[in-house]
Amino acid sequence: MQGGRRRLDASVAPEYDLPTREPRLGSARTARLVMIGVFSMWVVGTLGAASSVVAVDVPGWVERPSAALLMLVFTIGLIHRGGGHMRIWVPIVTALGTAAVVLETYFLLASSAVVCAVLAAVWAVLVTRPAASVLAAIREYALALVVALSGTVSVAAWNAPVNYQRFNFIVVMVSLVVAIALVWNLGAGLHGLGRQNLAILAGVAALLLVILAYSSFVRTHGSQAVVDLFSDIVVWSRQNFEGVPRPVEVFIGFPALIVGVSMRSTRREGWWVLVFAVIGTAVLTTSLVTPGAFPTYVGLSTLYSVILGLGVGLIVRHYVMRERSARAARAIEPIERVEPPRFAALK
Repeated sequence: MQGGRRRLDASVAPEYDLPTREPRLGSARTARLVMIGVFSMWVVGTLGAASSVVAVDVPGWVERPSAALLMLVFTIGLIHRGGGHMRIWVPIVTALGTAAVVLETYFLLASSAVVCAVLAAVWAVLVTRPAASVLAAIREYALALVVALSGTVSVAAWNAPVNYQRFNFIVVMVSLVVAIALVWNLGAGLHGLGRQNLAILAGVAALLLVILAYSSFVRTHGSQAVVDLFSDIVVWSRQNFEGVPRPVEVFIGFPALIVGVSMRSTRREGWWVLVFAVIGTAVLTTSLVTPGAFPTYVGLSTLYSVILGLGVGLIVRHYVMRERSARAARAIEPIERVEPPRFAALK
């Protein structure tokens, strides 16, 4: 009998560790046609909604129907990915979008904008796949941002007269609640996180609270010198770079997206990191909600946030994904975690 440490047998490919529901459509051809139809709706809706922020020769009445179409696409994508009941939520969202387009009341427009922002922010994260390499992580990062940006133009197309601070807070909080519920439902409960992963989550949560609490305190109770300093920095950035990176996206939301999809390639707990990524996509979807917002300024601010957030995320990924120790590497063969395809239900 040969001595030495026993190793986990990784010769057999791992299976997905959660039960998934039966396919909604029995025919593969029908399912493919439906997927093409939903994708076409997303493209048409995005182009129509983008006319609200880009000067093109398109009738003004196209904007809100396009936003309503995108809201339906976000609902279908999120409900299907999360394994929810399509027959319940799709009619509700369709009725809300139709009523908002026809009646154009303040409450319906604001509600539709909130629903669009929340659905796009959460779906942008759930549509990602595990990424074992740096290039794969960047690919998933770009895909999530594209989906979130389509939510941004859909919110802008509603042109709802809302208070930005209140709207942003509501969207971020609701998006977090929805994301936590979905992640918990995917079996990624707090059990089995381990000390290191729990410490990472606690650290990110603490950093988020510090940033939000400090920014709120400075705005309301900060000294005039500190307020003037921040104002001068913002003005200087706008004058020289025509945009200002958003700290919540740079240091929390976007890095969490890179780290989360990377961790999911080996550990299911990566879903909990992606909960914080929803904060970044939610802030992005609300960036054009104010009718007086300058698209060029918001676009450049987003670009700077995306670049800086990617850099921070890759640095954090390097330290999170490296081997714990040589002893741990000898004890177990690294295996790649399996998940369903991108457009299949996760549960």
